[in-house]
Amino acid sequence: MSKKNEMCSLASSESDKGIIMMSISELHDFKKHPFKVEKNSELFELWQSIEKEGILVPLLVRNNPNGDDYEIIAGHRRKKAALWAGITELPVIIRELDDNQATIAMVDSNLQREKILPSEKAFAYKMRLEAMKRQAGRPRKENVSPVGTNLRTDEQIAQETGDSRNQIHRYVRLTNLVPELLEFVDEGRIKMRPAVELSYLDEDCQRDVVDEIDLNDATPSHDQTIRMRKLFNEGNLTTE
Repeated sequence: MSKKNEMCSLASSESDKGIIMMSISELHDFKKHPFKVEKNSELFELWQSIEKEGILVPLLVRNNPNGDDYEIIAGHRRKKAALWAGITELPVIIRELDDNQATIAMVDSNLQREKILPSEKAFAYKMRLEAMKRQAGRPRKENVSPVGTNLRTDEQIAQETGDSRNQIHRYVRLTNLVPELLEFVDEGRIKMRPAVELSYLDEDCQRDVVDEIDLNDATPSHDQTIRMRKLFNEGNLTTE
């Protein structure tokens, strides 16, 4: 099933549940939500739209597995803009979803945004891959290809997002970076391929790289990071 058809199916099943109004205090963010919700120009435009026309698309929620009330699957930005606009009740659709289904739905709904930071994609792809692998379970003994299930998960994401399988795994590697280096990637100071090479260094070495970047106001090239990784693997990488 194509992503478009999946979304149509999702919308159809949502409409069967009906839309209800819910206090904003009952709606909690998705645990480890990888997408940032910041007060920027896009959120300001959403806030203006909500003030003028209200919330046209209901939030998708489920019973909160971590406590009382409800957990937001899709609609974190709408909730933030509504708070900004002083709105206390929001239209929601409640769905019964397990952790894997909820994770996949949360990631898919946010990947449709126009602007997504590399760090957001990194953790989103990682969460979605892990959820899909848990759903698929272990391959049966008669499966002649023990990695077949893993291949199908990244291939499916590649087909749905337009990012290649290799690119998806590059994004996932970024989750191994210390926060400072990951922020440099988001800012565009470090490109994807050098960042992937740095992700193979341990935390101490990565923090040494951060210190050198701050000291020299320069970031390493791809060739330099390849050499760093090679020296690290050989046990010969030093601060100097």
